Amino acid sequence: MPPLLLQPHASLSHAEALQVAQQAPEFLRKNPASYSASPLLSLFSPPENSKIWTIYENLLLACLRTGDNTTAHQCLERLVVRFGAGDERIAALEGLVKEAEATNNNELEKVLKEYEAILAEDNTNAPIAKRRIALLRTMGKNAEAIEALVQFLDFASTDAEAWIELSDLYVSQGLYGQAIYAQEEALIIAPNAWNLHARLGEIHFMAAECGSEGNSQSYLAESLKRFCRSVELSDDYLRGYYGLKRVTDKLLNGDSKAKKSSESNELTLPETSTIERLNEAATKKLGDIVRNFDAKAPQWQGYDAGEVAAARAYLSDTSYKVVR
Repeated sequence: MPPLLLQPHASLSHAEALQVAQQAPEFLRKNPASYSASPLLSLFSPPENSKIWTIYENLLLACLRTGDNTTAHQCLERLVVRFGAGDERIAALEGLVKEAEATNNNELEKVLKEYEAILAEDNTNAPIAKRRIALLRTMGKNAEAIEALVQFLDFASTDAEAWIELSDLYVSQGLYGQAIYAQEEALIIAPNAWNLHARLGEIHFMAAECGSEGNSQSYLAESLKRFCRSVELSDDYLRGYYGLKRVTDKLLNGDSKAKKSSESNELTLPETSTIERLNEAATKKLGDIVRNFDAKAPQWQGYDAGEVAAARAYLSDTSYKVVR
């Protein structure tokens, strides 16, 4: 089976999602709908491979993403036959298909009411609760989405994705203190996730940019710490190095450098010489990533082109020349 068919859909780029969707008709043709929920009929069916159901779900998601609703319905039908419409995950996929096919806000409201009716009977239905939250956010109802996420986390406090989503929603509202708290909760669950450390560094940096002078140093110090931890965990993580360069540039060019915190419970900044060395290391690493990506070196092609372009532009703006 092609690796992309089994890869988690959320990790696929738009080009990869299109590639997966294009394989759907052929996959459906080679795997006729012979499965049934009936235990008697299943005796006459070929041995079941659990991977095939993962593939059907990935194909469904890819087809919805690329606008092939007809093929998405065919994938959904097979999943319904196998697992039943009452299965929580299948019900969420059915709702997702309805969302994708909705042509106006009124139709989305109907889907939202269906979710709420299901949750009224069982408020611990995690797949439906997550779909409701995603739909609320899609409809621009961020305050309701935050409330729904808080309620969801009351019974699913170890769901790191939910904490990340809540943090992102708080950021969208400019509530950086709450966003930091939610992101830290996600890190408790996944302490070695370098991307989560980098995201927390970004939130602290945004808080420093928008906050008062009185607490900006504390935010910058924490941002620096998080970006350092991110690149410590992943030596080639572009976003971590980009953030490290941004925060060290600000510290070296602003009024906050070399200041010491007046409150003992605040994180203090390292010496200016240390910040300079971190800045040099981040600049060099970003330059290496951009140069090797542009040279199409095979081992450097896993980066997002947009993130590389942002790094290239920032290096240019800060008078760093990428050696070619």
